[in-house]
Amino acid sequence: MSIRLLTASAVALGLVAFVPVANAQDAATVQQAIVVRDAAMRSNIAMDYVTQLTTRFGARPAGSRSEQQAAAWAADYLRANGFQNVRIEEFPLVGWERGESSAAIVGDNAQALVAAALGHSPATPRGGVEAEVVRFSTFEDLQAAPDAAVRGKIVYVDLGQMHPMQDGSGYGPQTRVRGAGPGVAAAKGAAAFVMRSVGSDEDRMPHTGTTRYVDGKPTIPAFALAAPDADQVSRLVALGQPVRMRLTSTARTYRTTSQNVIGDLPGATRPEEIIVLGSHMDSWDLGTGAIDDGAGGAITVAAAKAIADSGRRPARTLRVIFYGSEEVAQPTAQTGNGGGVYARGQGAALDKHIIAGESDFGADRVYALRLPAGAQGSDFQKAATRVLYPIGVLASDRVETEGGVDVGPMGPLGVPFFGLAQDGTRYFDLHHTANDTLDKIDPAQLSQNVAAWAGLLWLIADSDVDFRAMKPATTPATPAR
Repeated sequence: MSIRLLTASAVALGLVAFVPVANAQDAATVQQAIVVRDAAMRSNIAMDYVTQLTTRFGARPAGSRSEQQAAAWAADYLRANGFQNVRIEEFPLVGWERGESSAAIVGDNAQALVAAALGHSPATPRGGVEAEVVRFSTFEDLQAAPDAAVRGKIVYVDLGQMHPMQDGSGYGPQTRVRGAGPGVAAAKGAAAFVMRSVGSDEDRMPHTGTTRYVDGKPTIPAFALAAPDADQVSRLVALGQPVRMRLTSTARTYRTTSQNVIGDLPGATRPEEIIVLGSHMDSWDLGTGAIDDGAGGAITVAAAKAIADSGRRPARTLRVIFYGSEEVAQPTAQTGNGGGVYARGQGAALDKHIIAGESDFGADRVYALRLPAGAQGSDFQKAATRVLYPIGVLASDRVETEGGVDVGPMGPLGVPFFGLAQDGTRYFDLHHTANDTLDKIDPAQLSQNVAAWAGLLWLIADSDVDFRAMKPATTPATPAR
């Protein structure tokens, strides 16, 4: 924590008695939120949790034995730290195992390439797939291509390098290619699919990620090329001579189970009112899932524990959920996706879910608070600003509408979301790669996350603020950029 932030925090504490308090929160609630925030900044269990998780279990692919063992350990960790009603809720899953894979240019200009099979893509035939490469620079060009231009070839989509952005907004257009591209190529008769890795780095480490099933069936073997190798293939294609590639993969799917791990810190006076703190337990297999999403679990459990350690119980219940199977697609809605499983299983109890938030964007600092529609400019936002501004978190006019992959399924069922936006400038350098390891976490920034979550959660949990009842402004505010 910087001296500047410490000084600002001290000033905020000194001014508590003199600044008018927002009506939604009384002075004692705001004061306690500041106390909880500062205690969490000084000391919390986040690094302990993520260190143990990644060291004991390494990578945790959805449905794997390591994910299942990590879930059992995490349940014990919650119990040991005072959480109640701890349970593991299993659900069926189609798991995916990478096996071995390779990529190479063959014939003229022969050379090895660094690539990774994309999740839930099928294996190649024994001996691999060898064919001429046809390159597209946009997804729309692939969609518009005549079948004859693609049939029997290896489709290569190169959108160009993703640019690092604080909010990670460059990710969506790229993942559209990763998810839907193999299916489009398969429908046109392609032999295999290759794309530039969805990442903002120039390392020779490919980014994996899931593909989608089409009508419940896998499509064609699909791979991501590391950025330097994507550049290499594009340069070879630009020379104007045919480029042939050979791809191999021994990937397989199998029937298994995943699970959600749930633990509560019951509220003192209104325990039936639930605030969900979400993250996911599973990770990709190349790294150890430290930033995606061991850090999210660490932040949420440490924030709840900081509130418990304050010696005062808030009125409402804090519910920590480590969701299973966030990373992978599934053939049908009957398997997988811990977020959907939880939302469907709550039934009428969702009416008492006050709000939900998700931490799944690494471990770098929080810079903005986003609230549900109608809360912008509210007394609650003003109180939250008093608690969060001293640690560098600004109130945003941008409405939080999605929550995240895990908590998102509760949204259509009426549950509002909050978002504590993290600095994602370097997130997609590491995301889904072998570089997603514990050493990439900055403990000071991790603690700032915990402090922001803890302070905000106290304000929500020890109040009667009703985000569902807040009405959006007649003219929506311009989203912050």
